[in-house]
Amino acid sequence: MAQPTFVLRDEHLVEALNLKVQSFVHRVTGAEHYHLAADNSENVFMVGFRTAPTDSTGVAHILEHTVLCGSRRFPVRDPFFMMLRRSLNTFMNAFTSSDWTAYPFASQNRKDYFNLLDVYLDAVFFPRLDELDFAQEGHRLEFSDPADSSSPLTFKGVVYNEMQGAMTNPVSFLWQGLSSHLFPSATYRFNSGGDPEIIPSLTHAQLKDFHRRNYHPSNAFFLTYGDLPAAKLQEIFEERALKDFTREAGAPFLVASEKRLKAPIVACESFPAESLGADDNDDRSHVLMGWLLDTDSSLENLIEAHLLAAVLLDNSSSPLLDVLETTDLGRAPSPLCGLDDDHKEMIFCCGLEGCAKASGPEVEELILATLDKVAVDGVPLEQIEAVLHQLELSRREIGGDGYPYGLQLLLAAFPAVVHKGSVVERLDIDPVLGKLRQKIKEPGYIAQLLRRLLLDNPHRVRLSMVPDSDLAPRREKALRARLGARLRSLDSEKKQDLIKRAAALTARQQEQDDPEILPRVGLDDVPDDLPVPLGKEGAVPLPLTCYNAGTNGLVYQQVIFDLPELDNELLDILPDYSSCLTELGCNGLDYRQTQAWQAQVSGGIGAYYKVRGAIDDNARVKGLFVLSGKALQRNYGALTKLMRKTLESIRFDEVDHIREIMAQSLAHQEQQVTASGHLLAMRAASAGCGPVAALGHRVQGLEGLKKLKKLYFKLAQKGDALSAFSRQFEALHERIMSAPRQFLLVAEEEREAGLTAELQSGWQGSTQDQSTDFKDFMLPAGKNLVRQAWTTDTNVNFCAKAYPTVAVAHPDAAPLAVLGGFLRNGYLHRVIREEGGAYGGGAGHDSASAAFRFYSYRDPRLSATLDDFDRSLSWLQDEKHEARQVEEAILGVVSQIDKPGSPAGRAKQAFYDGLYGRDPEFLRAYRRRVLQVTLEDLKRVAETYLKPESAGIAVLTDPASAANHAGALGLEIIDL
Repeated sequence: MAQPTFVLRDEHLVEALNLKVQSFVHRVTGAEHYHLAADNSENVFMVGFRTAPTDSTGVAHILEHTVLCGSRRFPVRDPFFMMLRRSLNTFMNAFTSSDWTAYPFASQNRKDYFNLLDVYLDAVFFPRLDELDFAQEGHRLEFSDPADSSSPLTFKGVVYNEMQGAMTNPVSFLWQGLSSHLFPSATYRFNSGGDPEIIPSLTHAQLKDFHRRNYHPSNAFFLTYGDLPAAKLQEIFEERALKDFTREAGAPFLVASEKRLKAPIVACESFPAESLGADDNDDRSHVLMGWLLDTDSSLENLIEAHLLAAVLLDNSSSPLLDVLETTDLGRAPSPLCGLDDDHKEMIFCCGLEGCAKASGPEVEELILATLDKVAVDGVPLEQIEAVLHQLELSRREIGGDGYPYGLQLLLAAFPAVVHKGSVVERLDIDPVLGKLRQKIKEPGYIAQLLRRLLLDNPHRVRLSMVPDSDLAPRREKALRARLGARLRSLDSEKKQDLIKRAAALTARQQEQDDPEILPRVGLDDVPDDLPVPLGKEGAVPLPLTCYNAGTNGLVYQQVIFDLPELDNELLDILPDYSSCLTELGCNGLDYRQTQAWQAQVSGGIGAYYKVRGAIDDNARVKGLFVLSGKALQRNYGALTKLMRKTLESIRFDEVDHIREIMAQSLAHQEQQVTASGHLLAMRAASAGCGPVAALGHRVQGLEGLKKLKKLYFKLAQKGDALSAFSRQFEALHERIMSAPRQFLLVAEEEREAGLTAELQSGWQGSTQDQSTDFKDFMLPAGKNLVRQAWTTDTNVNFCAKAYPTVAVAHPDAAPLAVLGGFLRNGYLHRVIREEGGAYGGGAGHDSASAAFRFYSYRDPRLSATLDDFDRSLSWLQDEKHEARQVEEAILGVVSQIDKPGSPAGRAKQAFYDGLYGRDPEFLRAYRRRVLQVTLEDLKRVAETYLKPESAGIAVLTDPASAANHAGALGLEIIDL
């Protein structure tokens, strides 16, 4: 009998997570395999490589893109995106971090899982790395008109444009600047994603060399999760890849520790920003302090660092965050505040944004004085215990509502794998938590920790990042000069070479590969049924719905109010009220004391609202306001008391803290503009499609952000405006508290009886103040057709076009849902991403707003992309299409419908679906309609609803591009 190709090194049962961690090593190459064996049919795979860069060309990032452009067994141009549509995956992606690259996927279907495994293994170990794919995905030099050598030269490429967009955000400059000073010699001083000024210096030969060295099994690691046996997976690893390799000398390639600074340093750098008027105060600077922590990467050191960071920054009762929130030196705490443990060595950051240019010394003095005070005065024991309580709760909670739960666990273990730490320790932290519960009782423990990690640590940087209105023009001028020099260096033969290469790339992009080279699942592989959690009426007098779920010892409770009729002023502040409600004091306590209370007894409470149209009429809306909380089962009674006191004794008199919350909200939303610009553009374009879509743009979109800026300017003046704003909160709160309410409980079945009794006792009498003349929530009709160009600081564009459609119960809702994937798969992906160079683009039907929406993301083009949206509809009607293309689009919709979430998340989703008329039978009927969609249906709904005269258009761009394009497109220019 042949020996196994992998040797078991260790296995460990992690009881708190209900899984077994197994560690293996490949006999020949030394490749590592960590398997998390769990009773979960959503199996997850991830292969990773240590890819620390030695420059800022973005080689690891560009390689991540290029390996997914065809391989030895699957020589098609775009296997990754082709598999996205031939699969029932619950997750597919690829990541490049500062010192590793990983390729994960997840699927509940075993056939699909093994299909994807074949494609992924071949892609990473045996990619074609064609030079044209490098030109498309990375960078290329090309004439603006690719066929005209008299037109200007330009740089193009998907990653090039992606990083142009990424480096628009001041926070990206801040992080990159801090990293370069904290790590003056280590790999982290480089921009692993790629600096747009340096990316064009990367050659195709360098890319291939980087792959040969770093994508070797001796430098690789496999991580898997689920109910598939490790031995079965290892047989495939061996057969599909590892048998072709021997051990690589010198691998794995580990990151060296940074040489320690002997004294703190001070640095100042700049980011591009618009110029201000002579009389305007420039308070757009960032001041950030960063420490590189000690090199001991043991779990105990890691948890101690997290403990200290949380004690200092967890909430408004934390001493350092309190100071940063309340100081007049800046508008809000820096978004980089906290601990980063993804590197070989941990980083602790704190600081402010919205500062004056010269405020660096004062901010540093404030932070160090605060840390000194904490070291002298200490921190109350109950506050430290609350942090350990939060660690325990977050560890127990079963996720899965964003990334698959198994992938979350693999990513949690990832730093230990990359840097040769203990994976078991990273996942089984209970022994260390137990040890820390004893250590925190020692007098002076936090002070000693604070001194060791921060105050006595000289490896510290204070970085000021200041706005520079000349930086972008200087860079643009330098780019033009660089391209001009390149143009002058080209003789006629080299110019023709560029034209020929552009033509070859275009021809390659338009090739029709045989998709049957790739494995697939079909409609016959789709499960017949759609499992939906079922709730039941609670056995108590209160209006209660209970769901049983495997929550691993957590309890979830929500109070749901019907939103009442609101006037325009109250409707506009609904998001602000939601943000503030759980951040203010209650029960006679101030907001600091209340947030400390929240941390002691809960995993957090939050407030939000939902507005949806009826399933058969999107204009007939229903609004809900929700107060949500979670806790360990032992704290359920305390959670109930906290939630009730929050509603019944909230302190809207804390007006200064309301202003601080609004400042933080504004800062967060401003950071999202270029990170999620496509979503904001789609909301704007959809605003004319109906009342729900109009509300989204008005309060959560670009219009809402513009209003928030004006509001914050008023509140910053303090005085009457702040008091009046607080009174509006009071009026809105009173309206909501008088509305009908009901309760939701999600918990393990065996605990339900006791928990429902506790809920009844805790909320007894709470419904007595409900109004008898309640009026249902209503929305005004949607806007007229929107045609807008929103301007901001950006090097790339975000384009959107939207058409009004139908509600989800309409027979055409299903083909409209399939149409988005059909247009994206067959046309939009090629012309917008591959040919146009945008980082992303596509289309989809949003049944919540009854709108069909096109979008592009980090796009170098504007008008041409909007034209491509229209051309996709001509392509649909005029070209010949295969039944396979419709099936692939259907699979994409079904995989989203069937996508699993966390146990609690699925229960809550089922509850709200029911409130909005989407009961299990309706959802199953809709899914059946999706499975029956035909090509004729797609053509019919496109012709019926996607008419040029009904299209809303919105773009997010820079002022110069808006001025160049708005006239011809008939767009109103709005400065954000």
